[in-house]
Amino acid sequence: MNGNEFGRLFRMTTYGESHGDAMGVTVSGCPAGVELSVEDVQHELDRRKPGQSMITTSRGEPDAVVVNSGVQDGYTTGTPIGMVVQNKDARSGKYEPYVTAPRPSHGDFTYSAKFGTRNWGGGGRSSARETVNWVAAGAVAKQVIEQSDYDIEVKAHVNQIGDVEAPEVSFDDLREHTEENDVRCAHPETAAEMQELIEEYQKEGDSIGGSIYFEAQGVPRGLGAPRFDSVSARLGQALMSVPAATAFEFGLGREAREWTGHDRNENWEFDESESQSDSEDASGDEPRAHGDPRPVGNKHGGIQGGITTGEPVYGELTLHAPTSIPKKQRTVDWETGEEKEIQVVGRHDPVLPPRGVPVVEAMLYVTILDFMLLGGRINPDRLDGRAGEYDTPYHPSSPDNE
Repeated sequence: MNGNEFGRLFRMTTYGESHGDAMGVTVSGCPAGVELSVEDVQHELDRRKPGQSMITTSRGEPDAVVVNSGVQDGYTTGTPIGMVVQNKDARSGKYEPYVTAPRPSHGDFTYSAKFGTRNWGGGGRSSARETVNWVAAGAVAKQVIEQSDYDIEVKAHVNQIGDVEAPEVSFDDLREHTEENDVRCAHPETAAEMQELIEEYQKEGDSIGGSIYFEAQGVPRGLGAPRFDSVSARLGQALMSVPAATAFEFGLGREAREWTGHDRNENWEFDESESQSDSEDASGDEPRAHGDPRPVGNKHGGIQGGITTGEPVYGELTLHAPTSIPKKQRTVDWETGEEKEIQVVGRHDPVLPPRGVPVVEAMLYVTILDFMLLGGRINPDRLDGRAGEYDTPYHPSSPDNE
């Protein structure tokens, strides 16, 4: 089975099924010298794990991560980082009726048609549970970026559930309010409306779709390699891989079809804002220096010609309604030849964006870091960039010196 690896230099390779023994990820290409603890990874996993609220699945998974390799004395060593999360609360019995009678709109039939077999418990490999691996890899990427010379920050929030849409919010609002409510919407009043709507569908035995707005501040200009390695193309691949994703947009997105070229085009001006130093080296954390050209506005979402402009990269990911719902549906059993009425029972999310926020942020960090390494902004061997120097503060001390 192909398709289990993402990235060029910073690569994550994942394994695991929803009701298998464990989920796991190997992160290759992480520079040495990055401070990394289990707590750094666990913090992000706790944001994604099930059972957080009444509007998430009640599956009781602690999602406790174990780091098996690639870290010595609290620092990355430059070798592959292996991480494992054990599955503790799998209950496969409720999925037995669907072994040969595929659930509507799931991957049940397509997996069987492709491989002639499948792990049917909990949806197996097609389950959104597999994103626990992505969030673990994203936590590593986040630490690399935060400890680099670049001031890059990624945030996301739920901006729409059903027909309830939040107004535009500032990046400070994303920082301050996203984690304050169960919906993870940075506009508190809208979050309350969303919560009410989700609970209504939940009572009806149904589910509802929504979308996640994302933004990355401080991304330096010049990242991306057109055509097929453009930032928009790779980011689209990363986010459209999220289970239930149906649409990816950046900048104006779908709205661009309504704009004329003259109105959409953004004139250029010289940047008159203050910077730390007009002569600051390009490897510093300033995406632009005083007097540099900059676009007036950012309808392009921080990307022009597939390459970053130095403006914030922003966009939206749409997720359809969860397909496992208690309402009665119809299917066919290819083994018995019967048409069946089924009712999917079990522990399922009535909506996906609230737990999807940390997944989207993780894939943004993974994608941005990969471009930073490919573009030479961060040394792919070691974070300090001191090629050939072996006597470092993070080198393990000799046992003879204890």
